[in-house]
Order: sequence, then structure tokens, then C-alpha cells
Amino acid sequence: MVTTLISAVSGKIESKGPEYVDVNVYGVTFRISTPTTTIDQIGESGDSVRLLTSLQLRQDSITMYGFATEEDRIAFDALININGVGPRLAIAVLSTFDAGSMAAAVQSEDTGAFVRVPGVGARTASRIVLELKGKLDQSWSIPGGAEIVDDVFDSLTSLGYSIQETRNAITSINTEENNKLNTEEKLRLALQFLTSQ
Repeated sequence: MVTTLISAVSGKIESKGPEYVDVNVYGVTFRISTPTTTIDQIGESGDSVRLLTSLQLRQDSITMYGFATEEDRIAFDALININGVGPRLAIAVLSTFDAGSMAAAVQSEDTGAFVRVPGVGARTASRIVLELKGKLDQSWSIPGGAEIVDDVFDSLTSLGYSIQETRNAITSINTEENNKLNTEEKLRLALQFLTSQ
């Protein structure tokens, strides 16, 4: 994991843009670049916010990147360590996926999912999958993380459902009363959820 001088920022949201948030910390306003997935999770102007950060020093700039979760920050740090993937492209990836969806795409070697990210071509998508395989916590990719849920995940993605659709379906069936069900029963419930959407 990349270490950073400033690991978190807490303050009030001053304003938000499509890929940044201005956070006022005791009279000093920090412009923090963030994925749209983070923008969607934090509040509005005037609300208090705490963002986990990664401070990146470049020859011509100092930029702070902010994330709602530790998983997203770890994913960002993993992405920028890949040759040819800079911070801007890493933010674009995390604006398309949250860390869990990204881990699932890597686990299933779904390069097509990464090609849908603006700025990511087939070669970069293959490099991301190759270099991140085994480096991300795969429990992020599946709500619940149990072996039966793993089988349901694999079955749904092999049927052509997207990673996000699959995650939504698994989240919907991942209740205490369904914990005793076997793989086939959970798969049936997940398919019912997907066909009802």
C-alpha cells in the first residue's frame, strides 16, 4: 500500500464538482479529486465529511485524492502502481466501479468491463486484470463472501449478467433467513430478483 503524508481530511463540504469536492478544514479549503462513486456517497454543501486520502506529488503538481472507503483507497493505490495507469485514469476506473465491483471484474478476468471505462483500451484493461489478480481482497467482490454465494456469483456472470447486476442480486438474497438455502435455491431467488427488475 502506498503511504501518504495526509491520510484523511475531515471538514465541511464547501462545494462539489463532477470529480472533486472542496472541503473546508478550519478555514483552509482543500480541493480533493474524487471518483463519482465517492461524490454520490457524501453529503451536500454545508454537511460534514471525512474522506480517506492519497496525496500524489508530481513534477508539476500536488494533488489530493479522496475516497469514502478504505477499499476504494487501496484499489486506487493498486491501480496507480500499474505501468501506464496514472491517478486520473485510476479515478476514471473508480468512477465506473466501486472497489468491490472492480475486484469482481479482476477475479472473473472481465477485461471487457474495464474497456468500458473512458480512456482504457484493450491492452490497458488486460494489464489491469493481469497485475491486480490476487492483489485485491476478493471478499470485497461478493457480498457475504460465503462459498455458496461464490457459486451463485459465478453462475450468474456465466449467464451473461453484469458484475453490478450480479452483486445487486446477491445483496438482495443475502438475508439471515436465506442463509440455510443451498446454491440452487439461492440461484433461483437471485434469478427471480433479476427478472423482476
